[in-house]
Amino acid sequence: MYFYEHTIATDRNQQMIKVTGTIREDLKKSGVTEGIIVVYSPHTTAGFTINENADPDVVHDILHGFERVFPTSQPFYRHAEGNSHAHMKTSLVGASQTLIVHEGKIVTGIWQDLYFCDFDGPRNRHFYVKILEG
Repeated sequence: MYFYEHTIATDRNQQMIKVTGTIREDLKKSGVTEGIIVVYSPHTTAGFTINENADPDVVHDILHGFERVFPTSQPFYRHAEGNSHAHMKTSLVGASQTLIVHEGKIVTGIWQDLYFCDFDGPRNRHFYVKILEG
């Protein structure tokens, strides 16, 4: 088993950043050719999703769609920190993703990438990668 910790800086209030390349580097360092990778965010206002990588408008549309469903501010929000929307968005995408490793590569669709999603930035965040061989 291999464990990696990463720091990621976001520069906007809400942002999706491709991290597939970072995960591929971790996989290469590990030497694992068959197994699974778990990526995990220890934050309640940031998580991971897998989605399209070819058209940046998809990320734009996702963020705007999330904002429409969970607006940044609502008069009925009670959370004192003022980031209830970020907690809801993170609950929707989830704190982790699991990826399959086959023949030394991450198995993804041709248009897929892994994104770190920060819904309460800008911040310096951390995430963890666990690579399990088998």
